[in-house]
Amino acid sequence: MKKIIKTMILLFSLNLSFSQDVATFFKNTDAFLKANVANGKVDYDALKKNSNSLNELIEKVSKIDISKENTNTQKAFLINTYNILLIKGIVSKYPVKMPTEIAGLFDKTTFIINGKKYTLNDLENKLIRAKYNDPRVHFVLVCGANGCPPITNNAYLPETLEEQLNKQTKLALNNTNFIKVNTTTKKVELSQIFEWYKDDFISKGKNEIEFINQYRDTKIDAKYKVYYYPYDWTLNKK
Repeated sequence: MKKIIKTMILLFSLNLSFSQDVATFFKNTDAFLKANVANGKVDYDALKKNSNSLNELIEKVSKIDISKENTNTQKAFLINTYNILLIKGIVSKYPVKMPTEIAGLFDKTTFIINGKKYTLNDLENKLIRAKYNDPRVHFVLVCGANGCPPITNNAYLPETLEEQLNKQTKLALNNTNFIKVNTTTKKVELSQIFEWYKDDFISKGKNEIEFINQYRDTKIDAKYKVYYYPYDWTLNKK
């Protein structure tokens, strides 16, 4: 009986430790973003001079095990992790004018997540898109470029994740610079995000405009012709 009780206490302690580690990650990520992000721009100059807080987050990401956490906690953790690792990848090679100047940033450079190596593409496509099948993630995963929906200066949190995902999706899809509607020519110009990840937006029987209209205040005529404007890869530098 004593051995069973000791085992139960140990398991409880381990679970409590996991939860505390994850909670600390969210708290520290929120503080980091508030200190280094404003109006959708990242202060890479300041981070290049002092990257201690960034490196501490990277260290946490390398060790935290989220396998026992609930779905929202895992999803929020991975979204924040993508944005933090992307910033780390840019700061490591800064100054640059655009993230695409950094060879292999998305598909070759590896980062440690819970003791395993992943590229940013692995994280986005294998750990997030494939698992959650949620098109809204495209409006919260930020690739370090001005063509992306802007990075927020707060962390994505498990308890508010659904609200945050909807908010950022609505902001992007109602932004006239992101969705360009021309009622005269009856065409709509979309970010290349909709071209690159087309299947994500039409997978539930909806075309791109039908998906977009779910979040639009002013609906787009479904008959409008769809075009894609060139992606702006310039760095989202503060």
